[in-house]
Amino acid sequence: PSPAYNNSNVKKVVIEDGVTSIGNSAFYNCDGLTSITIPKSVTSIENYAFYNCTGLTSITIPDSVTSIGDSVFEKCSNLSNITLSNNITSIESGAFADCSSLTDIVIPNSVTSIGDFAFDWCSNLSSITLSNNITSIGTFAFNGCSSLTSITIPDSVTSIENYAFSGCSSLTSITIPDGVTSIGNLVFNGCIIQIGRA
Repeated sequence: PSPAYNNSNVKKVVIEDGVTSIGNSAFYNCDGLTSITIPKSVTSIENYAFYNCTGLTSITIPDSVTSIGDSVFEKCSNLSNITLSNNITSIESGAFADCSSLTDIVIPNSVTSIGDFAFDWCSNLSSITLSNNITSIGTFAFNGCSSLTSITIPDSVTSIENYAFSGCSSLTSITIPDGVTSIGNLVFNGCIIQIGRA
């Protein structure tokens, strides 16, 4: 593993220009990490790279990055400011799960899918702008996002998987586009909302 793996003493990281990938679990459980700079040479951030980095409050993912892995920022409970690359194609499973300080996020139009558990238990997420090119929203994708009051599902979406918005107890209304041909079980479990068709 990376020398920084599971090291609470790591406070600040500057990744040198020329590095192309941040590997699996590179900064896993570095709960003392408060600052990191990702250079424009990086094209991928692998699974669990910043898992449980509870000291991080802000992150900018440069446009050079085309892929971010599973659970990359899971349990980064103080991460409140995220700027995503305009060239990533998917938000993978658990990517921002349990980021309980996150209040808003814009998903760039390059993204075509929201993975399972992607924003699971982001309890303070009150505003999200989805890519106009998303075709699928995964299982438990927004489960437990209890501060989310409204969301616009783009016309490009064709499937919404099981429990996708379960526990979104503040949602008051949502419109399902006509192009959605597959809606999973208990998608709006625990929600008291008005559901309409576009």
